[in-house]
Amino acid sequence: MSHSGSLVYDPADPAGSLHLRAARVLNGNWTGTSTVPSRGLYPHQWSWDSAFIAIGLRHLSPLRAQIELETLLGAQWADGRIPHIVFNPSVPLDAYFPSPDFWRSSTAGRAAGAPRTVQTSGIVQPPVHALAVWLVHRADPGLSRARNFLPRMYPRLAAWHRYLLHRRDLGGGGLASVVHPWEQGMDNSPCWDAPLSRITPAPARSFRRADLDHGTPEDRPTDLDYGRYVRLATDYRDRGYADGVDEGVARRASVEGGGGRRAGEFAVEDPAFNALLIASEHALARIAQELGAAGTARHARAERLTAALVERLWDPAAGLFFCRDVYGGEEGESSAFGVERGSRSGALDSEHGPRGSAAGPGSSALGSEQESRSGAHIPERRSQSGALDSERRSQSTAHASQQRFQSSGHASERRSPSGALIPERSVAGLLPLILPALPHDIAVALVRTASGPHFELGGATRLVPSYDLTGHAFDPHRYWRGPAWFNTNWLLERGLRLHGEHARADGLRAALLDTAGESGFAEYVDPYTGEACGALGFSWTAALTLDLLHEPSGADQVVSHPGHDAFDKAHSSTGHNTTRHSAFETGAKGGDRG
Repeated sequence: MSHSGSLVYDPADPAGSLHLRAARVLNGNWTGTSTVPSRGLYPHQWSWDSAFIAIGLRHLSPLRAQIELETLLGAQWADGRIPHIVFNPSVPLDAYFPSPDFWRSSTAGRAAGAPRTVQTSGIVQPPVHALAVWLVHRADPGLSRARNFLPRMYPRLAAWHRYLLHRRDLGGGGLASVVHPWEQGMDNSPCWDAPLSRITPAPARSFRRADLDHGTPEDRPTDLDYGRYVRLATDYRDRGYADGVDEGVARRASVEGGGGRRAGEFAVEDPAFNALLIASEHALARIAQELGAAGTARHARAERLTAALVERLWDPAAGLFFCRDVYGGEEGESSAFGVERGSRSGALDSEHGPRGSAAGPGSSALGSEQESRSGAHIPERRSQSGALDSERRSQSTAHASQQRFQSSGHASERRSPSGALIPERSVAGLLPLILPALPHDIAVALVRTASGPHFELGGATRLVPSYDLTGHAFDPHRYWRGPAWFNTNWLLERGLRLHGEHARADGLRAALLDTAGESGFAEYVDPYTGEACGALGFSWTAALTLDLLHEPSGADQVVSHPGHDAFDKAHSSTGHNTTRHSAFETGAKGGDRG
């Protein structure tokens, strides 16, 4: 790619090479400032798509990868959220639903600090962004420093993590909750069926599904599910995109016997969403170190989050992480599996202030960044008490951090609503394999589950399905209810390699490359046959293919020590085109996407 972003790179491979074909997909989907997932079905910029696209683009044009992320983060709200869609004003309103006139971000989101000049959605997607920023920096550190890339990105990423860790800790146990299935990215997963059943769907006549113009109805979410998605998004918009429960709603719910909760509200702690947050927290620590800070407090926070993930979502009998329906059970109630799952809310608050405090401009919710009341995105200041360069060092094992998590006795702690685990096996429950501080016995159990009858890694399937092959709702073609996706399999390949499962990782890598090429870089595929489904020429499929092609399967065999960085090892910190040997140095599209 030239500095203008046009395609000038021609690898020394045959004209029909997988490498060149993937590069052409990304070039064809480039708009000048960002990359659309696909020209027809998804004509705007999507949040976690752009993060994964940038991870692949860094091998072609580090400059364009930086611009991709800068465009996305330029639409960040003042409360820290990164919206899941940034709308292209040149695209007609009827080309995609929900369109900008549905979300009304600049008016409905005014209290939350939505930008005035850019139209966005009001919900979020999985936080892959700090990981992407770090890997893009490593692709060309000289260019990154010349453009002041990391100093500009760091305060935005810190605000994003602060928003998730405080405004979205709706269960009180230290994990972020999603408030809409589109936020987790696996839109119509059977994991959402139970919490969605409490939502009254919007009338079918109140919206028109543009997605059916581009996809087979049998492969898409049902009209009933879509009506519930629209209702949830409408209610969230009409509350001004406020998270949690305001005092008025809480008082009414209390009078009505609702325990202070909004009746029918959707809030789910998802293992994949939180695993990506933890992975990005490790990456944010490396960014802080690059900028001259210690980074140890962020590594320690990532380990505390890993311990919270295990406590809240791990089921040892199933050998899998499950989603937690935060509003699916009363306080102290047993989970769906008969295991008491109450937790303490002080895990992340003990050093960083009271739970539930606003994390907007002027707050220091995570204890290491301060922001001016005049804006959330100014460069962060070092405080008297420590800021970035005095972050504390933690124990380097997940068991030790979990022990501290469980035994801490801070005055601000309270038991959180237990909620209920959702007994559906999803690929999301395997993705904590990407975490370096995951306890060894849990990693072994996850590999066993992935290789067993529910997912058939290395067995009957070409790629790992999005949902349990033996599950009651399995469908090999219907969106996230069974098909295999390239982003989740790419994450699994990285996780397997990180935890020493190199033979399985090599096999999955080969299957990913073969299937990507044979399917025309499809959006998703039948897990058994590899038959293409959804859109063709899909951007993150092409980008992650490039990432796998640029990293030989044996190049990243070193497993990081628990608690250390999982993504970046054994490469120079200076110069261009440095060699990368990392569990993530090769480096996830959302479902219906809203």
